Amino acid sequence: GPVIALTGLRGAGKSTVGPLVAAELGVPFVEMDTLVQAAAGLPVDQIFELHGERYYRRIERDTLQSILAGSGPSVVAAAGGVVNEPSSWKTLLDRATVVWLRARPEDHWRRVVAQGDRRPMADNPDAMAELRGMLASREGRYAQAHVVVDTARRTPQAVTRAIVSELASHEERSA
Repeated sequence: GPVIALTGLRGAGKSTVGPLVAAELGVPFVEMDTLVQAAAGLPVDQIFELHGERYYRRIERDTLQSILAGSGPSVVAAAGGVVNEPSSWKTLLDRATVVWLRARPEDHWRRVVAQGDRRPMADNPDAMAELRGMLASREGRYAQAHVVVDTARRTPQAVTRAIVSELASHEERSA
């Protein structure tokens, strides 16, 4: 589809690489979490706390529908948990070109910490094990992406080039 959706765990580089890919392709960049927050009028973690996961998932689904119904091509940083919602994940696979930014648990960890966000690991000695578990549980679904790009030990620029060239050959294959 004209929408290119970047998926992957937090720290995969969606927000860093997304704008670079969009600029390269000359299309707008959309951060799904930002739209979800705008729709709810709350930061994502507060949506969960105050309204619960089902409410969040509903907003996430509506946001996804409106992105996909939107006019013309764009690059979207999909919400990290979108793979956990079977209907949203299927919609994405059916109607967008899905790119999985694959990374090792260590890479995710390093990047999230580098972003100054200790939240996933705060006071949690098991955080790394949980991160591995989360990656393992989602890997099968992420692997259904149309394009898989490995981000380990690659600069955002190198990842961007890889995505752009993979997208081009994906389009040739599906033409």
